[in-house]
Amino acid sequence: MNFRLKGNATVILMSLRKGAPYADRVEGNGEILIYEGHDVPKNLARDPKAVHQPYYTPKGTLTQNGKFFEAAQQYKQGQREAELVKVYEKIKDGIWVYNGVFELVDAEIVSDGQRDVFKFKLHVTDKTLSEKETEVKNVSDLEHNRMIPTSVKLEVWKRDKGRCKTCGSTDNLHFDHILPFSLGGTSLKAENIQLLCARHNLNKSNKIV
Repeated sequence: MNFRLKGNATVILMSLRKGAPYADRVEGNGEILIYEGHDVPKNLARDPKAVHQPYYTPKGTLTQNGKFFEAAQQYKQGQREAELVKVYEKIKDGIWVYNGVFELVDAEIVSDGQRDVFKFKLHVTDKTLSEKETEVKNVSDLEHNRMIPTSVKLEVWKRDKGRCKTCGSTDNLHFDHILPFSLGGTSLKAENIQLLCARHNLNKSNKIV
């Protein structure tokens, strides 16, 4: 998790895979993401899972947990707009996919029975990031209205062999709705999802091809 990475976009890296280090989950038909905060670095604790997730660093500055938490609280109190967050999901070792832009709308610190952990609530949005905020990577990320389940992504990735269906590129791939979500296309079936590179996804827009 990175709040205002290099002064630009806020980014989180999530995983729903079995054995993932954090208990991230998706609710509300893919519209809501519950993202767990991060543990203390391994150099500060023999077992990071045995101590509370930190709000402050040893130097007294806010951790990433603290920055996200305060942004959520300020939004709830009407002091600022919701922070826009770019969400990436790990579906396989070395493979991250872009899940779109979410708003950070809530945060809480809860006990898991042994320690305190942060839970952040993010809601999918149609809002777009400013040109400056999209400079996290030198790519043209596309917004998505609904998250595609991880199991469907894995099925599509295997079927399409990790390549753009149009040109065969393996760079900057996106999971594209063949029948756009805005026109009633489903995110739940691999038959309606294909891999496209950013260029061909942008060219397609919401047209049925």
